[in-house]
Formats: sequence, C-alpha cells, structure tokens
Amino acid sequence: MPKPPHLVRPLVQALHAYVPGEQPKIKGLIKLNTNENPYPPSPKVLAAVKAAVDERLRLYPNPTAERLREKLAALHRCRVENLIVGNGSDELLAMAVRCFVEPRPASRRGRASRHLVQFFDPSYSLYPVLADIHGADKNAFPLEPDFGIPSVRDLSRSRQWDFAAALTFVTTPNAPSGRGYPTRQLDALCRAHKGVVVLDEAYVDFAGEHALELALKYPHVLVARTFSKAYSLCFQRVGYFVGHPALIAALHKIRDSYNVNGLGQIAAVATLGDLAYYRANFRKVIASRERLARDLTHLGFVVVPSQSNFILARPPRLTAEQWLAKLRARKILVRWFAHSRVSDSLRISIGTPAECDALVRAARAILKQA
Repeated sequence: MPKPPHLVRPLVQALHAYVPGEQPKIKGLIKLNTNENPYPPSPKVLAAVKAAVDERLRLYPNPTAERLREKLAALHRCRVENLIVGNGSDELLAMAVRCFVEPRPASRRGRASRHLVQFFDPSYSLYPVLADIHGADKNAFPLEPDFGIPSVRDLSRSRQWDFAAALTFVTTPNAPSGRGYPTRQLDALCRAHKGVVVLDEAYVDFAGEHALELALKYPHVLVARTFSKAYSLCFQRVGYFVGHPALIAALHKIRDSYNVNGLGQIAAVATLGDLAYYRANFRKVIASRERLARDLTHLGFVVVPSQSNFILARPPRLTAEQWLAKLRARKILVRWFAHSRVSDSLRISIGTPAECDALVRAARAILKQA
C-alpha cells in the first residue's frame, strides 16, 4: 500500500522521535538500562492499588488529582495552587513547551527568544524532540568537560546562551552523566533568567541537594518531580510541577482532562504515606552506586561521580558499543548513546546488590577475553 505523505504535516514527517530504552522480551535479562528502581513499591502501596481494583474502574478519576496535590502541598510546605500533576513528568515538560513557547513562524528568519527552547548538552534527549514537535527553535549549549554547568559569567560572555529564552530546561542531577549541581549555582542561574526555567529533578532523591525552594522563591521557575525513578511507580506514570500559582494555572488551561489515571493517583498518595520505606531504599541504591563505581574503577573504568540512580562509565580496552554487545550477550542490558559527548561511555542503572555484582563479574570476564 502506498504511503500518503500528503496527509501528514511536513513538520511531523521531518521529526526524529524520542527513543526510549529497550524493554526486553527475553526472560532472565538483568535490566540496567532505563534507570528503574530495583526495589518494588511499598507493600502499603500495592495493597492500596489492589483494593482500588473494584467498581470504581468504570468512573473517571479526579480531574486535578486533588487529594494527591493536597498531600504534596503538605510535604513541600506550599499551597495546592503551587502544584499540577501529570501523566509522568514527561507530559508536564511537553505542556511547558506548549504553554510558554511561541511556535516559530514559517516566514521568520533568525532566532527569537519567544520561540526558543533551551537546554544544556548532553541532557535529557526528550527536550529537543519536544521543541521540534512544537515547531520551536532549540538551543543546545555544551556543558563543561566534566559535565558541570557553566557559570553565569561564562554564559553571559557567550553569544549562544539566551537568558531571555522562553523556556530553559536544566536536568539536575544531570542525565546521562549523573552529575549533581549545588543549589547556590542553580539559584544564580535562575536569578539571571527572564524566561521560564524548569529544573528537572527526576533523580533528586538520590542526590545530596535539591532546589525545590527555587520554585517557591522565583515566579518564573518550575521544579519537575516524578514518582517513577525513586518511588518505583514507572508503570503508573505520575509526575508533578511545583511553581508559582500563575504558571500552574496557565498549565491547567492546557492540561488534558483526567490526565492522571485513578490507580496512579491512589498509588502516589499511598507512597507519600510510607516515605520511610522509600528513604531506606534510597540509601540502599546510593550504597550500591558507590560500591559499583569503586568496583568498576578498579577494573579500569572511568566513572563520573554520580548523584543519581545510575552511573556513566567509560570502559577500558574495547569501545563502549562493543561492551554494550558483550554485556548483552551475557544477559545484562545497559544503555549506550551515540551522542558524541558520551559515545565512549555506558550509562548503567543501579540494580540490586546481586545485579551489580553480576555486572562486575561479567566485566571481569570480558576483560580477560579482550
């Protein structure tokens, strides 16, 4: 059957879609490629979800996730009006582009701040996809060689960085490097900006600092959080923004109705009722992260200091892509990116202690054969 290209917008035809990590169909694989939490949800969360599988499934969920927002407001000591919940934080990132960025007119030449989505490079590879979908300009500014954020002074000296950009994404801690950033540096960056700044804190529960206070301090700053990474709820897709009520109200205007499923809302509320369980898991993940980094360093890997639930490691002797294949042959999945800044490295999610040990054993075996 011939393709009907005339039915699809040229912008969509030219898009390169976001590529998620592989979801394997082969049983028995050790899955260290998508930054999922290796520990299950709290038994209290599982019980709450199971108890909700009843006649309520025929009903629409609360459209604004009201109870969850109330619980989050108490946790973060803010108002319900400071919060919006989404179908994962990814939905909210997409909403931010639609809400704060003007699409680029086809007839316009050059770059204008109101059409600009800006982010550091490398960072979350969804950001440029969202800009392209919206028909916006995008500006990828290189991080420092150690994946640090350039200072405000250095950014000011650059002709490429735009402090008036309509929307700037900052992944903190950074992905894919795992590098963490001090709140004082993020504060200086936010203070220098005129447009909306989203601090994407998907991995912040594994870090030493967080910057949520900046979303309550500055009217143009939003902090993105998710229940996926630290709270073992990837399957339910629940995330949220914290920010000024005016920004939150604007986002509500373009939010899909009933955008967060009811079981997800129930799971997230139950999660907030058992934070001690999750904080114990954070400590276990951090301990495994530090041990894995040490073990791989002893084998000759160069590991970026991480504040997340993964590490970025440059392997010895063979290319990173060769390591990817050899580990997969041993039923261990890790992530490799073709991006020039990290193509020599592997991103490795932190698994259970047994999974991390299996990775180290496999690495030793590969090195013996290299």
